[in-house]
Amino acid sequence: MSDNNKTTSTSPTPLQPDLDALPLAGFQGTPEEIERQWFEKVYKGRGDTMPQLTVRAVLVGSVLGGILSLTNLYIGLKAGWGFGVAITACILSYAFWSLLYKLRIAKTPMTMLENNCMQSTASAAGYSTGGTLVSAFAAFILLNGTPMSLPLTLGWVFFMAVLGVTMAVPMKRQMINIEQLKFPSGIAAAETLRALHSHGAKGIRAAKALGIAGLLAALDKFWAEGLHLVNHSWAKLTSAALITDAQKYILGDNLYKLWNGRTVMFAWDAIFIAAGAITGLRVCITMFISGTLCWAVFVPVMQNAGLITGSGFRDIVQWTLWGGTACMVTSGLLSFILQWQSALRAFRSLGKMFSSGQKSIDEVEAIETPMAWFAIGQGVSLIALAWLAHASFGMPWWQSVLAVLLSFLLALVACRVTGETDTTPIGAMGKVTQLTFGAINPGNVNVNLMAANITAGAATSAADLLTDLKSGYLLGANPRKQFLAQFAGIFIGTLVTVYSFKLLVPNAAALGSDQFPAPAAQTWAAVAKAMSKGIGALESVKVWSIVIGGALGIVLSVLPIVFPKRKNLVPSAAAFGLAWVFHWHYSILFLMGAVIAEVFQKKSPKLSEEFTFPVASGIIAGGSLMGVALVFWENGIEMVKRIFGS
Repeated sequence: MSDNNKTTSTSPTPLQPDLDALPLAGFQGTPEEIERQWFEKVYKGRGDTMPQLTVRAVLVGSVLGGILSLTNLYIGLKAGWGFGVAITACILSYAFWSLLYKLRIAKTPMTMLENNCMQSTASAAGYSTGGTLVSAFAAFILLNGTPMSLPLTLGWVFFMAVLGVTMAVPMKRQMINIEQLKFPSGIAAAETLRALHSHGAKGIRAAKALGIAGLLAALDKFWAEGLHLVNHSWAKLTSAALITDAQKYILGDNLYKLWNGRTVMFAWDAIFIAAGAITGLRVCITMFISGTLCWAVFVPVMQNAGLITGSGFRDIVQWTLWGGTACMVTSGLLSFILQWQSALRAFRSLGKMFSSGQKSIDEVEAIETPMAWFAIGQGVSLIALAWLAHASFGMPWWQSVLAVLLSFLLALVACRVTGETDTTPIGAMGKVTQLTFGAINPGNVNVNLMAANITAGAATSAADLLTDLKSGYLLGANPRKQFLAQFAGIFIGTLVTVYSFKLLVPNAAALGSDQFPAPAAQTWAAVAKAMSKGIGALESVKVWSIVIGGALGIVLSVLPIVFPKRKNLVPSAAAFGLAWVFHWHYSILFLMGAVIAEVFQKKSPKLSEEFTFPVASGIIAGGSLMGVALVFWENGIEMVKRIFGS
């Protein structure tokens, strides 16, 4: 890089002012004084002068979000996991546009606030539109044996995202402007953008690390799953085949067949190494211990006693998921109850959100998202979702209205919890709705499932928007323009995620397989079944699994409260339950990634801070995109025919 290029990419220009430290400490005073301080000290000189909502920002965000949505769709079907894409999109966008600028294809560099709008668009497209496809929609397929039609799926995903995004409008003013909740992931994205635009060289290093990691992960995935597509005789040379052969040699054919039938075998997938590096050691240790207890102890004992039947993951998970699901559900609900103070604050602030008593300065009011947009978005979404629910499975209109109203109250709580803890309790919110509709409409699994889907989808979109708006607040962005950027991402996100999901999961046979275990879908389907049939209709092993798993979830949620100084040593209830719903070797890979990240952090703290997240994100993106590409390569013609009905 020449000195001239360094200067143009990092030095302040009229469109790129010097970036001071972010106002993380917040402001003090009355609501009016707080908003005025932010307007004078943060917004002026940035949001009122720098380009932000531009065509190029929305286009780049849409493209990146559409691509990154495939990574979340793929890993969600694999492990029931989801990762925010905002920081990855920030790094990729910065690197991409810097390259275009150096090549003189772009006339001006992308400003920090353009990049902020871009990450909002990418976040909506890559994260907030596809979350429930791998859970509620996949569970619908498991329960009914067939997916919804393409138009119905498109309508559901789009209007749930609109519901959630517009639902966040009144919450933003209260939670971000006045109460100044942390929203830690939003702070991280803002810090990333500030670092990229303040220190160009550092941003380029992070982008290079992400790109190299992504390329290597893609090649690794191709070696594991793609060689046979080039030449059938090369199948024996794949890394998957070589690992299998090594295990057969070490264990012998008989022992290998036995343990492979119980899925207690090692398999390689770099995606989960990277996921473990992001997730952290405590959660990953919990996964490994719990997964080993499930697949290497519980399953063999129950099989030998003749209490569970079947061989292989698809059959056995139908028995193990009940205990794991119960653990996740009770811990999620109890954690929600224990956060009653957050819930109480949320409901207390409800009146303030809609109160006209909050006299704002006209200049501040002019850049905030109008409440009229909230009213229009909620009204349109309510009518559309009520019609879709009725058309999909005959859900009464009044129940659809109840589901949307309940969604607002639960999303309000979920967003506050996100702001305070950086964790959105989507599962717990969905389970509250499932319990409610289990009582209102017993026996109807589809109504139970899709009512909860509305809640989960709305909470996901609302929390995602507020997290992005927190980034904009710290950077001095225009909140109205950032809302429009987020809204724009819904369109491309809906199209890409829904069409890709329909291609990847054409029917129930694709779920529960080694390729797509779909643990989130298994969990949602299990709860819907239990609500419709009643626990008493299940086999005794499943009933006892629910009782023990549920009790364990309660214990693991209470222990951190009883022993607050040792809460970091308490196993994660969510991780403990999840390990009973996905492959055993996933837990090993998660743990390996967490250990590598921990050692790296101890040995080189500064390098770890700079490179761990970009490298891990690159591995997830590269491996996931190659995985999707290989599925399309192998089944592309049939997939296209299914979509277009020819």
